Amino acid sequence: MISNKEIHIKLSKIKMTLLFFGSIMIVALGLWLVFGSFESHSGSNSRYSFVKEPVFRFPAGLLCVVFCGIIAVIIFIKLFDRNPGLIINEKGIIDNSSGLSAGLVLWSEIQKIEIVTINNQKLIMFTLNNPYDYLNKVTNRMKRKAMEINYKWYGAPISISANSLQINFKDLYDLLSKKMEEHNEKSD
Repeated sequence: MISNKEIHIKLSKIKMTLLFFGSIMIVALGLWLVFGSFESHSGSNSRYSFVKEPVFRFPAGLLCVVFCGIIAVIIFIKLFDRNPGLIINEKGIIDNSSGLSAGLVLWSEIQKIEIVTINNQKLIMFTLNNPYDYLNKVTNRMKRKAMEINYKWYGAPISISANSLQINFKDLYDLLSKKMEEHNEKSD
């Protein structure tokens, strides 16, 4: 894991496989909703009868298929990635942990590292000195849009989750915080 002042954290194939199959299950649910929306529904008056309405089922199912389908494809590609998920060195962090990986993030550019919880999912967010320098490097439109949303809603375009890494969230946060603190002490 540690080699010459450089820390390599591998991608967790087990975690990613579980995420992949979870995404596939949601895609299957979405397909069931989409194709089930064309069936005629009984005039049930239960309080959940709105779920049987095609006007609800079709868009909900389509959203599941598209969103989780994209996630499944990204995870599938990452399953065959042999590069470390995260490299931490004296320069900064090289992120390769997800479809929204930022590449190299310099310690000198990081103002603050904090934890944000979104739908019970913990993320490590990086507040940057010049966020648009990183946003302008991104050529993939979907990736850039997701990073812009992170920046708009949370003040940080770059985030890392431990979901695909061979490390738990608390240990990852503690490690990144410690390394940032070491960098700041050297800079002073």
